Amino acid sequence: MYDTILVPTDGSDPAERATEHALGLARRFGATVHLITVVDVQSAGGLFNAGGVSEEFVSQLEDSARETLSDAAELADPDDDVRTAVVEGKPAEAILEYADENDADIVFMGTHGRTGIQRYTTGSVTERVVRLSDVPVFTAHVTDRSVVGEGYDDVMIPTDGSDCADVAVDHCLAIAERYDATVHAVNVVNVQAVATGADSWTEEGVDVGSTTDLFDDLEARGESATERVAERAREAGLDAVTDVREGVPASTLLDYADENDVDLITIGTHGRTGIERYFIGSTTAKLVRTSEVPVLSVRAPGDDE
Repeated sequence: MYDTILVPTDGSDPAERATEHALGLARRFGATVHLITVVDVQSAGGLFNAGGVSEEFVSQLEDSARETLSDAAELADPDDDVRTAVVEGKPAEAILEYADENDADIVFMGTHGRTGIQRYTTGSVTERVVRLSDVPVFTAHVTDRSVVGEGYDDVMIPTDGSDCADVAVDHCLAIAERYDATVHAVNVVNVQAVATGADSWTEEGVDVGSTTDLFDDLEARGESATERVAERAREAGLDAVTDVREGVPASTLLDYADENDVDLITIGTHGRTGIERYFIGSTTAKLVRTSEVPVLSVRAPGDDE
């Protein structure tokens, strides 16, 4: 599944943590790792860029970038297949373009860091890459729970049974197989969406006449969705558990991850639970920003929202 892995790095601790995860996964899949540093000449020039920057200034930026790449490459083992490149441009756009031109299968990013005078592995840039990347994006904070260690023993996959959510299942199971991990299939019935909904709700021709009936219906759907994932995991020879909970999606998923010592969360960036989407936008963004364990975000093909 993963032949080419892309890791944008700026030499920061979060970028180093992401690189460690990328190298570990590459060894399991026999993949090539592309380490790149983005030189944003325009932003680095700042107020002094009105008349253009000098060749010497650009050369200094590129030299610094090469030093960063050299330091990052030292994290690799002698047998690792690692390639390095310095690219210029706006960080998010340059990362996405490099991924496309080099047929990257997955992108690894730290969630904090700086290049020159501008952060590019935090906040808007990471979230922009997560939102726009055609390939999965693996993000990691520097926390005690994001240390690579021996890999991933417990992998969580939130699911609502939609096609868009199922896109992440393939990646979850592929990684779980390489690490012989337990798969946790979790569904969250969004209490906020139900509480603010109408007294009756219709989906696919099914009329639900009360909030209680609606909860019961959504829980049944959640149980079906999680069990389908668990069955696929068991067919692959993996242990699997399921859970359906009521709550606010992002915080409920994080609570589950904490309670069950989850090492990796894989999540689709589009889907529906009940009457409100929660796999796109705020939920994925909150997980990327706040999860103490790495998050693998998978955008559904053709989803341009």
